[in-house]
Amino acid sequence: MDALCRDCLTIFTARAGDMLRCPACRSPRCIAHEELFSLSIAHMDCDAFYASVEKRDNPALATKPVIIGGGKRGVVSTACYIARIRGVRSAMPMFQALKLCPEAVFIKPRMSAYVEASKAIRDMMEEMTPAIEPLSLDEAFIDLTGTARLHGHPPAFMLARLVRRMRTELGLTGSVGLSHNKFLAKVASDLDKPHGFSVIGQAETPAFLRDKPVRMIWGVGAAAQATLEKAGIRTFTDLLRWDHADLVARFGSLGDRLYHLARGQDRRRVSAHAPVKSISKETTFNEDTGDADLLDGHIWRLAEQVADRAKAKALAGRVVVLKLKRADFSTISRRVSVRDPAQLADVIYRTARSLFDGVGPEGPYRLIGVGISDLVPEGHGGTSGDLLDPDAARRGRAERATDEIRKRFGPDAILKGRSLR
Repeated sequence: MDALCRDCLTIFTARAGDMLRCPACRSPRCIAHEELFSLSIAHMDCDAFYASVEKRDNPALATKPVIIGGGKRGVVSTACYIARIRGVRSAMPMFQALKLCPEAVFIKPRMSAYVEASKAIRDMMEEMTPAIEPLSLDEAFIDLTGTARLHGHPPAFMLARLVRRMRTELGLTGSVGLSHNKFLAKVASDLDKPHGFSVIGQAETPAFLRDKPVRMIWGVGAAAQATLEKAGIRTFTDLLRWDHADLVARFGSLGDRLYHLARGQDRRRVSAHAPVKSISKETTFNEDTGDADLLDGHIWRLAEQVADRAKAKALAGRVVVLKLKRADFSTISRRVSVRDPAQLADVIYRTARSLFDGVGPEGPYRLIGVGISDLVPEGHGGTSGDLLDPDAARRGRAERATDEIRKRFGPDAILKGRSLR
């Protein structure tokens, strides 16, 4: 069968049952598979990305458990693999992570550094193909169908070279999943982390999936899993016992998706232009608060951050969203449609503040979030002005002027008083 050394990129032939070792460099980091050079849909996931960037930039952290997150009341963004051995996981409350790994080094996220590293990786990907669908800063689907003639090498070779370049040129590692569709490529990328390369071929798909738990399906969280278990569905084998019509009748669109995924079928294309569905920002407080002035300052700052992202992407939102989480972790969510799609911080803030005022005395709160959804290109639908707020146009012009000043002199060149609360 075809085989590839992931260290020196030598292509060779291996026999089933052989202990793989590269004939050129003697590295054991080789991969062999009957379909290795015919598969072309991949998922690449950087290994503990934020923590890896921090360790790369500060070698003193190399052997230490590192946790990226914000404050004792926040949540874990990323944990390095040393911390994960202690049980630390992404989205875990920071206080819990501190109990599990008290010797960990806690670092606040440096998004600019992560964005820069992500862009460097993306540039490498684009040298292979334009068919890239990013899911976040640290993972993406890649479609290398039809690129073998262009590069003179099969997709598996190009992917192994990508990961080697990431390691040697950027000091970062990633894990690759290679298969015949997006669903299985993402599943494969989780099979051998960190710094792995896993393959799921078409011929082996039914046997591979047979007894796997349905929670393996991306998007099936705890709530969906509990619903499926009530119907006696725990594994892919359980799903195979259901007819398509029965699954759809019971679970709607999810049932249709489950029917096809249970058979290893996924017709979704790798889309380089997958639309952004919403833009939001949230913050978790170090101490619960019901202070209206303090919360007002947070609403403004979050609205500014959402507006900055919307402006950078040339998008606006028809819906403004407010999220509040109480001390007992129960969540309040409010949303309202706006007449003209919102992009300006002033509009997002005033709408979110109105939603907050409508909630009433429900605090204190441990988290607040602001966002926009139902996104459209900026300028879509025009602007009809606001007869109830004749100063809105003037404030809009002032905000645009402020944006220009900040571009020239930095983000702190002009600050609103409410942002200091």
